[in-house]
Amino acid sequence: MDTMYDVCRFLHVISVVFMSIPLFNLIVVNERASLGPTFQYYADRYMENIIRRGAYRCFVFQTTVLATGILLLLLGPLGLQSIWTNWLIIAKTVLLFVLMGLLSYVHLHLQPNIESLLAHLGPDSVVPEDLMTQLKLLRLRRKRLATFCLFILITIIIFGVQVNAPFDPLLTIALIALAALFSWRANKTLLRFGWI
Repeated sequence: MDTMYDVCRFLHVISVVFMSIPLFNLIVVNERASLGPTFQYYADRYMENIIRRGAYRCFVFQTTVLATGILLLLLGPLGLQSIWTNWLIIAKTVLLFVLMGLLSYVHLHLQPNIESLLAHLGPDSVVPEDLMTQLKLLRLRRKRLATFCLFILITIIIFGVQVNAPFDPLLTIALIALAALFSWRANKTLLRFGWI
């Protein structure tokens, strides 16, 4: 039983790590912005493909986190009842469902709208005058949601490392504030050197 618990714990943690897609999408978007505001078919198509396909990966990782989280409660010392009694697990679970909902909104609503704008364009197409205005609005909304998702993901990690041994509440608040600051910074800059 201990081996199964350890395997679930590993899968749970590695899936959370792989859910860092919002961070890397922000990096991709900021790299694209460095090419200038005009539509560039190959760069724009490449970026949209990365973001669109990343959603599928993230759904798999989120589902793995949910399944392994339930298994960890069933197999571990906390028990399934901690979903209702442990505020850290409640918060992690609620935030995971918020992430799933936001990803669903982006994947089922925003991304199809972006794809419909680009569907009839090719490398040699004449770009409609209002394309970049429409595209910019949708991309800006998606970027803001990615920033919020990154903040939620870091907050889930902050709560997750405390499940067995909670931190001082002031430290938790300070870490969440730093998560907000880092997410904002990832939105605004290219993060060329990781944290710096």
